[in-house]
Amino acid sequence: MYQLQSVTQTYERRGNVVTALDNCNLEIPDNDFIAIVGPSGSGKTTLLSILGGMMAPSTGNVTLDGKSLYDLSIDERTKLRGKKIGFVFQSFNLVAWLSACENVQIPLMLSGRSANEQRERALELLDRVGLSDRAYHLPSELSQGQQQRVALARTLANDPQVILADEPTGNLDSGTRQQVMNYLNEFHNDGRTIVMVTHDADTAAFAKRTIRLVEGVTQEVVSAKAA
Repeated sequence: MYQLQSVTQTYERRGNVVTALDNCNLEIPDNDFIAIVGPSGSGKTTLLSILGGMMAPSTGNVTLDGKSLYDLSIDERTKLRGKKIGFVFQSFNLVAWLSACENVQIPLMLSGRSANEQRERALELLDRVGLSDRAYHLPSELSQGQQQRVALARTLANDPQVILADEPTGNLDSGTRQQVMNYLNEFHNDGRTIVMVTHDADTAAFAKRTIRLVEGVTQEVVSAKAA
């Protein structure tokens, strides 16, 4: 479970202080599926970065499973990310000169798995996202939708408890967007917590609940699904 207590994030821009998050209080239970929506510059990506242990807030406290995330050392936080948190990005972030299989192997290699374990796990995950026949293709030989599915497989490599997704369908057409969201929904049904930033209403509709950020302030949106 995530808990954010009085989290504020400010930074300077051209000599002015900008408040990206303003006294944010948020609880995210295990196996929740949240969509974070709001206008550009409202603090969505900042919130995701703080949840991912990549940006310490200016003030406030962030806990994951009862541990204060930013009281951990950098090394401890890095290890926690490697074990518990997976990331999905709009730009896929695949290594251009590595095959799909090798891209999925990266987190497995970093966690110390043997070469055989890495390959077997990567192939298993590529099969899960329907890409067993593309395992040895380079990213440039794959469509954008296929590249995002490789990224989804890589996200699952270390069996994370939490998936943080930043505009995961932003570069995709409507048909491929649906496919990617079906996979994320499957991962949620496996028991994972998903926090997703999106500007797309159809994508947000997959979530169990929606949090709107307006000028750094969180507002929960009551949807027809919850009614």
